[in-house]
Amino acid sequence: MSAISSMPANIVVWLKEREELKYIKFLTEYPAIKKEVPLRNTTVAVGIDGMTIVDSFVENDEGVLVENENCRQVNIKLRFSIHAPFSSGGAACHEAFTDIIDCLTFDSALNIDSSGCDSIVSDRDTDAFVLTAWATVIASLCPADGSSVDLPSFLGKELFCASHIKDESIHLTAEQQMFLGEPAVAGSYMGGGSAPNTVNVGFRPRLVLVTGYNHPPLYVNFSEQKCYIYWGMAFEDGNSYGIELTANGFKVFNNSSTPSRGCYPLLNEIGTPYKYIAYR
Repeated sequence: MSAISSMPANIVVWLKEREELKYIKFLTEYPAIKKEVPLRNTTVAVGIDGMTIVDSFVENDEGVLVENENCRQVNIKLRFSIHAPFSSGGAACHEAFTDIIDCLTFDSALNIDSSGCDSIVSDRDTDAFVLTAWATVIASLCPADGSSVDLPSFLGKELFCASHIKDESIHLTAEQQMFLGEPAVAGSYMGGGSAPNTVNVGFRPRLVLVTGYNHPPLYVNFSEQKCYIYWGMAFEDGNSYGIELTANGFKVFNNSSTPSRGCYPLLNEIGTPYKYIAYR
């Protein structure tokens, strides 16, 4: 039930972020936050007036409502104590309430069922007009699902449209799901000689690391006064000598004529086994 008790505080945080409500100062009724005396700006305290829990019904395949044994419906009555300075007039209370309800109804994912308000009264302690208003929120209470309450988070109403399902900032694409399941592929190949060797891993990697199996990354032949590189790395915007990315994997080769800083890449030496790891 903590999700219900924290609901006013969460609503206050959300309302404070609305640009059209910047003229209102939002507080919580519990724990109570003191208002300015005398009041200079429209101030709204948000709290819970009460709630009722009733049986929940869902529509089956035949269109008949049947009782949901695992969930209950909870009707939460939110209370808004709206204070407007005398200088703003009583209409400022109604204006603030209308703007708040419009935001909650059309911009949040809360299921606002009904709303209303009482008569405006004056409060000499804060030199303000006071309007007590309310809004009923319908949510579902599903302990069988492993959570105490199923309250929608503050998402736009497009939650109910196809645009929500297609929103890749919320949902993972098939490629992203594959990345989580298998972020990298490891394998081996046998060096084939002078011609470039293309290794197919089934996707264009973001990063590939290759090393000769049971070989040092760098071998120096002092008698020939040459060094040979048995290690390479290729990434999206560059690569070390002797390896390049392809659309479906990578390509490795030797270079015996043009050394890099005096070293010759040997990533495709005939008869030499190589190990690699390719990251999606």
